[in-house]
Amino acid sequence: MFTTLPNRLSLLRMILSPVFFFLFISSTPFLRHISLAVFLIAAITDWYDGVIARRSNTVTKLGKFLDPLADKFLTSAAFFAFAAVHLVAWWMVWAIVVRDILITVLRSVAEARDAEIVTTKTAQTKTFVQMIVLYYVLLLVVGRDIRWVMALFGKARLDAMLGPDLLFWLMLAVTVLTLFTGMQYLYDNRKFVVSLFAARGRVAD
Repeated sequence: MFTTLPNRLSLLRMILSPVFFFLFISSTPFLRHISLAVFLIAAITDWYDGVIARRSNTVTKLGKFLDPLADKFLTSAAFFAFAAVHLVAWWMVWAIVVRDILITVLRSVAEARDAEIVTTKTAQTKTFVQMIVLYYVLLLVVGRDIRWVMALFGKARLDAMLGPDLLFWLMLAVTVLTLFTGMQYLYDNRKFVVSLFAARGRVAD
């Protein structure tokens, strides 16, 4: 099943996601530093497995399913970690994660069936905004435990940059954009979604 290197890298990304989560929520600064390294390694595998798959012509249906799913595992682990240490609200995280996994599974099913799927630049913008906010929080939280970062920015400035009001509005923007693009995606691909329910109904009959 995981005979190709790209698929193995996707699997590795999924395994590293909970490792990152437990390291990040640790109360030990050193472990949070490691969590950043783990996250960056996992993010690099995302880029690397795509390059390998295209160059070696080893793009498989399993790979098309695993790659985006592994991405969502990693980003979801990050948002869950932020909520676990009380940086962001749980309801926002659940809204983002459920939407992302739902759409990712839907896309994977469509690709497995060679169905034509409509994607928009708005969805790409959503992913970009998500990653910007994710790295913003991740780097600042880890940076607060590093002396030279504290000396460069100062404790007061770092605390302000991670202030609850600012994080609330950043996450609210991400949540609204994520839900909007999810509804847009379902509407643009409503024929395929309806066909899935219709097929399931025929099987049940």
